[in-house]
Amino acid sequence: MRQRTTFIHRPGDAVDPALLQISADSLSGPVIKAAREDRLTLALDDLPSELQTLLRDTRKLHIRWASSRLSESVSPLFSTLPPGFHLFYSPLSSTGKDTQTLCEALSTAFGDVDCSSPEESFTTLPHERSSRSTTFQYFQPLESVSKFARYAVKTACSAADESCAAQVERLSKASSLDISYDAIVGDLKITARWPYQAQTLRVPTQQYRTEVGILAEDKPPNLEPQELGLSGLLTVLGQDSAPSPTLFSFPSRHRHAEGSFSAKFLSPTGMHPTLQITLESTEQPSKDSTCSPYAYLTLPRSIFPDKYQLADDLLLASKNLTALRYVSQPVDLEAPEYAMKLWGSAILLELSPPTAEKPKQWSVEVPLHLRYLAPSQGGYQDIDIPYPAVFWACEAVEGTQFATNPFDQASLGYDGFFEPSTAFWHVDPRPSTGEQLINRVTVPVLDLDKSKWVNRGTAAAIIIGFAWIVWKLLPGLARPNNKGEAARPANTENKKMR
Repeated sequence: MRQRTTFIHRPGDAVDPALLQISADSLSGPVIKAAREDRLTLALDDLPSELQTLLRDTRKLHIRWASSRLSESVSPLFSTLPPGFHLFYSPLSSTGKDTQTLCEALSTAFGDVDCSSPEESFTTLPHERSSRSTTFQYFQPLESVSKFARYAVKTACSAADESCAAQVERLSKASSLDISYDAIVGDLKITARWPYQAQTLRVPTQQYRTEVGILAEDKPPNLEPQELGLSGLLTVLGQDSAPSPTLFSFPSRHRHAEGSFSAKFLSPTGMHPTLQITLESTEQPSKDSTCSPYAYLTLPRSIFPDKYQLADDLLLASKNLTALRYVSQPVDLEAPEYAMKLWGSAILLELSPPTAEKPKQWSVEVPLHLRYLAPSQGGYQDIDIPYPAVFWACEAVEGTQFATNPFDQASLGYDGFFEPSTAFWHVDPRPSTGEQLINRVTVPVLDLDKSKWVNRGTAAAIIIGFAWIVWKLLPGLARPNNKGEAARPANTENKKMR
């Protein structure tokens, strides 16, 4: 077991090493403005027995959560996902022993995770993706990971260890959480990030190797275009009595693009709402490679795309879209929301920026469709749709090894549809109002307060209709068969004549 804590600040906010207090069990110092990342690496033997059993039947597992609250970050912590709870999973074999175990473990750790089993609730990712990709995908909106923080305190900390509990409870204020396991490596990595804000330099050790870095972006000599550089101070608690200066560089898969974007649904939404994404710039971020802009959406089951509609080239051109690069399968076009077990759908769209002129802003429109929702009091329900992730995908130098980046993140869902050497330049979201990266849509549904009149009216209509049919049939049933009576004497006459 080992821990790595990194504070990444702006170049002008460096910390005087003389202000750091280093002891065998902690590092402390002044308050600085920085982003913070904590990474805990655990072997299987360090985990509770039920988690060991689950992971031994798992080939790959990536649990990623992103906060819906607008936050600021710094280089190189720029990887983004739509807000919510994301899961990417591959079982060790196609015939798992107990397919419900994973969903039960998720509900225990995170609270109300609405899945029954991977076969029923997860979507299947295409097999042509790269070997580093997973088999199944799952998503649902999740506002907070405070329940996971409480679960982790009960699981990892003893009742008498207040320091451990305080450190773990900080997860409830994180901006992102990443839990990753790969059977080839055999380690479970838990990574939490906090946004760029005032941070107290205080890191206690928990009787295992703890490394603390206080770093800022820098430019070492011979820095390549695809690389980022960092410099600052490194300290291993219990081993170093003073921080050591460091300067290093690495290729970065995730970079920051200039400008920002906002997303909103055009009014009136109706049952076929249109999501409008507005970007500030048409300039591609890298001059040394070919780049294209993309939007990646994860949609809960209450709203869905129509892949047949998005296959129309004329429609795409009118919406400033180049192509639908991926849509998860299956997408039922008719089922109501309350009858579905599948989590929803994910789509990857390539955007088409204007080329004739370079406007300061440009927009794309994504046509979507609402499902019928369950009846409710009042006749309306609100659904929350997370912001998409918007980025430029650029070709990197062939042979670039992004895995050497100590802050690298892969298996984010969309990256599996690109070459391993692709670099992603992320565009910052900027809501037009508020600080939530969520769009709320009001959907009309059956009003339970008025539904009783519908039931009574339907029953009355059926009874009246049945009575009318019977009333119309009775005269015909009561009328004598005159044709049959007249025919008999005629037959008798014929017999006598013969």
